[in-house]
Amino acid sequence: MGHNRGEDKKKEPVLTVEELSVSFSMYRRGLKKENLEVLHKLSLSVQAGEILAVAGSSGSGKSILAHAILGILPGNACMEGRMLYQGKFFDAKEKAKLRGKEIAFIPQSVDYLDPLMRIGKQVTGIRGTRERQRELFRKYGLDEDAEKKYPYELSGGMARRVLIASALMNEAQLIVADEPTPGLDLGMAREALKDFRELADQGCAVLLITHDLDLAVRVADRVAVFYAGTVVETAPSGDFLAGRDALRHPYSKALWDALPQHEFKPVSGTQPYAGSLPEGCLFQDRCAQRSGLCGGYIPMRSLRGGEVRCIHAK
Repeated sequence: MGHNRGEDKKKEPVLTVEELSVSFSMYRRGLKKENLEVLHKLSLSVQAGEILAVAGSSGSGKSILAHAILGILPGNACMEGRMLYQGKFFDAKEKAKLRGKEIAFIPQSVDYLDPLMRIGKQVTGIRGTRERQRELFRKYGLDEDAEKKYPYELSGGMARRVLIASALMNEAQLIVADEPTPGLDLGMAREALKDFRELADQGCAVLLITHDLDLAVRVADRVAVFYAGTVVETAPSGDFLAGRDALRHPYSKALWDALPQHEFKPVSGTQPYAGSLPEGCLFQDRCAQRSGLCGGYIPMRSLRGGEVRCIHAK
């Protein structure tokens, strides 16, 4: 269950993202250059002592958010909006300086492991210790033989556990975990999320990007619901446990309906493609409450202890 410990701390958020938009320059037929916007005026924040889970379907832009925060977007990316770390403007130079130190990253792809370096050396890095590395390896079921191997000698699940161990080596102030649990069995996935909870309880801020909403709400304080490149609702995680009527946005309710224990109830239609987004509400073509008012700009607003981007939410 969510803990809401972050609400006890009214300090400056560790991470603040304000009106973030990310687009990519791409060439179409006839060598025509276009900008494809994949994140749209996205705002969120993470407090010290808090886990913010970012949930949504595949293709909604969750990993691009992680890469934007870390400063590892490709060269054809253009970013607008601003980010603050510990209340101060957070530019590319600062991101490079803090990445791997105060800010730890657990990437979605195991390809981030260096194929030419033995695992033990990668996890220990510059600032870590062999004792800490072996402690984490034991915790995640990696024997001493694993530290002598190269990434190609590991199974996918082992590589995933190595990435988690790497992020937990040092005392990071912010952990950005991009889908950290795929490839892990249920017990190991729960163990990893329990570790994130313990780190948050010690004052770390954790941004947990996940498709596994059912697992995430058990440890997160709040959930930011992603749809088609933006946040449509931010809610205390307890609202997802309380039931669909506690949620605000129609898409959040659809996510709740789609959980296994609710019989995978589908919602008609598909998420819009980034190159052909509708004006106004991005969910309107799939929404039973759609009206003519949905075609205009819809800002986030406070509602029942959370935030929502919907004019019909009550």
